[in-house]
Amino acid sequence: MSRSSQALRLFIPGKNWMLSLAELAAYFQARGVEVKAEVFSKAFFAISVSNPDAIDVAGLGGTIKVGEVTAELPKEAVRGAFLEGDKQAQAEIRDVLSSEAVAGRMFGDAPDGKPIFGVSVYWGDSDFRPVSKRVQRFVGSAVKKALAAEGKKANFMGFAKDRTYPQLSHVEVLKKNMVENRAEVLFCIGKERTFAAATVAVHNPFEFQKRDVGKPSQRKIFAIPPRLARIMVNLASCTEGKVFLDPFCGVGTILQEALLARANVVGVDVNQWCVEAARRNLAWLKGEYSLENAEYRVLQGDVHKLSAKVGQEQVDCIATEPDLGPALRQVPTTSYALRLVERLEPLYHIFSEQAYRVLRSDGRLVVVSPYVKTRSGQPVTMRLEEKAMALGFNRVQPFQKEFFAEESVGSEKLTAMASIVDVEERHKIGREIHVFQKR
Repeated sequence: MSRSSQALRLFIPGKNWMLSLAELAAYFQARGVEVKAEVFSKAFFAISVSNPDAIDVAGLGGTIKVGEVTAELPKEAVRGAFLEGDKQAQAEIRDVLSSEAVAGRMFGDAPDGKPIFGVSVYWGDSDFRPVSKRVQRFVGSAVKKALAAEGKKANFMGFAKDRTYPQLSHVEVLKKNMVENRAEVLFCIGKERTFAAATVAVHNPFEFQKRDVGKPSQRKIFAIPPRLARIMVNLASCTEGKVFLDPFCGVGTILQEALLARANVVGVDVNQWCVEAARRNLAWLKGEYSLENAEYRVLQGDVHKLSAKVGQEQVDCIATEPDLGPALRQVPTTSYALRLVERLEPLYHIFSEQAYRVLRSDGRLVVVSPYVKTRSGQPVTMRLEEKAMALGFNRVQPFQKEFFAEESVGSEKLTAMASIVDVEERHKIGREIHVFQKR
């Protein structure tokens, strides 16, 4: 498919941008949608998509906003306007922002009352960080004047001076109905390319919050965030009708996300209380989201006998988080971290053997292993690839060369990655996320 027949979309990622980008790559591949990542950075991605209707932001865990690109601005004009104060360059930027594509499509033909629009500035070029608030005000002023010239009187939603970045939160966009009105301008400045886009979809944080704290049974100390659970479901290529398994299901957080993806869900846990809790949570989810035809079962069982419990070659995809070790009060020494990982390795090896047995050919396995910080600054991790390869798995790298446009900058580092780490500064033990595929 030619690039001209594809639609360019902007994606604003969550905290772990590499995990967000990997999720998008797996999400589109599983649905047979042709894509090319043309620009990517910590702040935003520009991806050409053959079927933009396939984008369902509610089905993504790592995407905050989706924008439809309405204009691309010349690199020289952007730098001249905002870094050098060039008046002619500023006039050129105003002309683009005043065009029918950018300002003209806001609010429809006759907006009610005096509606609100907003501007969020994202940058992949750090040169623009110090001037980002000035950029936001400039874009807002240009758009407001263009709207007024069309007889559309609108309020520009500014920010308090103490706000760190000139960016609207997804909550603000939702509450002000900016998606319906195409009333948020995403102004995204890359090192080589700059885009203006209209926000066309926003992640609803209240839904993930509901599935996190609203479910009837909780086990917070071992909880996996619903957003990460959804990302793992997508990395496993879990789509409608597939048989999905979580063999360490706990209270069912990952199972919930797979059920929402319309998979046929199977959960297993050695703890009978967890089994009953997961059943309650899935029953609650089925009613809360009107999933009348949803199929699920949760079984009590030991991972050592997983294939006897589930059946051989009965599963299309697995996503799971086994035991990551004890909660640590402080960052451990390297020797302690090594002992911790060594104690867990037999469990992971047995699980890998059983996962291979229950998966169908080409089935995917997404598994989290511990990423242990140490006082030396060198993390201790678990080497899973050798065992997995011996069993008959292939490692699926998060990023394939084909995912990136030829002119994209920096893709070599991503295509060399074998796994993705997800760890926050406050955590002593983080997550290393691996993807394998049965040969």
